Amino acid sequence: MTQKQDVFVLSDAAGETAQRVARAAFTQFPMLDVEYTKFPFVKNDSQLENILKLAKEKNAVILHTIVSKDTIEVINDYCQNNGIIYYDILNPIIGTFSQMVHVDPIRKKGLTHNLDSEYFDMISAMEFTLTNDDGKNPKGLLDADLVLLGISRTSKTPLSLYLANKNIKVANLPLVPTSSIPDELWKVDPKKIVGLTNDKNVLLKIRRQRMIAYGLDPDTTYSAEGEIQKELDYSNDIYNKIGCLVINTADRSIEETAALIMEQLNINGYSKS
Repeated sequence: MTQKQDVFVLSDAAGETAQRVARAAFTQFPMLDVEYTKFPFVKNDSQLENILKLAKEKNAVILHTIVSKDTIEVINDYCQNNGIIYYDILNPIIGTFSQMVHVDPIRKKGLTHNLDSEYFDMISAMEFTLTNDDGKNPKGLLDADLVLLGISRTSKTPLSLYLANKNIKVANLPLVPTSSIPDELWKVDPKKIVGLTNDKNVLLKIRRQRMIAYGLDPDTTYSAEGEIQKELDYSNDIYNKIGCLVINTADRSIEETAALIMEQLNINGYSKS
């Protein structure tokens, strides 16, 4: 029997950092049925008081990325006085670094998402990636920071959007044996191309499930084992001709695949060890 655990994620900004840390931590406890509740833009007022009372009522664990000293003190005092388990994600790091460099932190919320040039570069990358999704614009292959290739169900689109959020302009192109390859692809530097593949049995399962979700017969050419093998052989032949990096996305999350791509291609501060 799984044990239910409520986790309250508090932030005085959007709360994305706290949410990711919380999920990363609790994935190490698969025996728990964790329910996350995110409270963004928390202030030291009646809203915070209600949140803390609810946490006590539900015996919730609190994780927060609050930077306001006053609000932190309220959370600390209430949790300590009421036996609530809580964890301050940012401030131990901020305090240690402040001591190291002998500089006081400015304690301004939301700095991670400042509307600076980097933010607008990310928006531009997202727009580019949406315009160049699924081979819509072959000319975009020449302007992309990264080109993803792959047969159906190798995570091209979600991976493209994730990388676009890292300020990378991505174009992706589906590989179909019955369709021609655009001439532009052969003009792209192979170092900027990544070929995505997957295990045949994984693709078979994913494609059958997709057809069922659409209310269609799962036993079609699209989900036939022989056809999938033909597509894999075709894509591998293309990758060999290009000489590009090839990554198998089977049993890899989007985040893991993206990190591997950025490391291999030395993108966004990632470097080969």
